Order: sequence, then C-alpha cells, then structure tokens
Amino acid sequence: AAITVSSLVYFDAEELPPFMLEKLPLPNEALWTGALKVHVCAAAFALPACLLLLSRALLKRAPRFHRWLGRINGGVTLFALVPSGFYLSVFAKGGLPSTLGFMVSGTIIMFAMTRAIAAARSRDLATHQRFVLHVVAQMAVAVISRAMLFAADFAGLDADRAYVAALWIPVLGCAAVVELISPRRHHGPLARPLVARV
Repeated sequence: AAITVSSLVYFDAEELPPFMLEKLPLPNEALWTGALKVHVCAAAFALPACLLLLSRALLKRAPRFHRWLGRINGGVTLFALVPSGFYLSVFAKGGLPSTLGFMVSGTIIMFAMTRAIAAARSRDLATHQRFVLHVVAQMAVAVISRAMLFAADFAGLDADRAYVAALWIPVLGCAAVVELISPRRHHGPLARPLVARV
C-alpha cells in the first residue's frame, strides 16, 4: 500500500518524479511513462490479488470467485505486469546487473504463472501451490528490496552497490525459500496448512 501511494506521483502530468528524472534522456519518454503506469497499476492489483488467492478460507467458501480472480490475475500478470517490467528493466538504475536481475525475476514470474495455470487446469494442486508461491515471492521482491534499500541508506552503504544487492538477494533468496517450503507431490488433502508453510 505504501509503495502504491508513493507511486501516485507518476500519474501527475505536471510533475516529474525523481525516479524519472534520473533516467533522462529517454529514447521514447512517452512509451517509458506509459509502461511505468501500466506496471504500477498491474502491480497494485496483482500482489494483493495473489495474497487473497492464498486464502484457504476463500477457496473453500467461494471456489468460483477464487477461480475467476485467479484467471484475471493471471491475465494481468502475463499481459501487463511482466511485459511492462521487461521494458522498464532496460532502463534500470545500476546498468546491466540490475537489468538482468529484473529480467530474471520477470522470467520466473512468467514461467511460474504459466505453470500454475496449467497445474490448476489439470487439478494438480501441489504443483499449482508451488508455482503460485513463486509468483507471490517474486512480486514481494519489490517490497523486500525497498526495505533493504532503506536499511542500506540508513547504514550509509554505497548506493549503487546496495541497489544491485537489494535486487539480486531477494530475487534469488525468495526463489530458494519457495523451493524449500513447497511440496513436490500431492497426497490427498494438503498435509500442512499453506500459511504454516509460508
């Protein structure tokens, strides 16, 4: 919520936020601005939707809503969030290491969302959960990265190195954590509640 509120300045036509000023000159300012707005709107919907979709209570009480929200969120993620993120990553602060970090995260989201959708359609609940968690974890990278950058700034660390580290550590760390906590096979009802595993 805090990141979304702080991003509202991107929609003010009369103000150029510092985030944008540091990237000037851009080869196509209108395209970059449009991609940024699409990315912000998609992220503001997709991450809360993913968190809601993790609710076992929602799945039990409103399975049809769960399915439709999942379909909508899959579309927003695959056709708005990831493509706009790929484009924005080309102009990321920190140069090539940052661009690659964002692209790796986006690729994980795209691959995991595709696998999660396929698994849901084939009723493979364990695989569905595993890849949904990968999607959520990579979306959470933005939040974790912001927190790490705040801590690095408070500690007086080098800003450029801190930016790259605050990107790659959550990207790889979140992927590793999901692999550690995810089940590989489904044996009837889930052995442990999802929240307990998280």
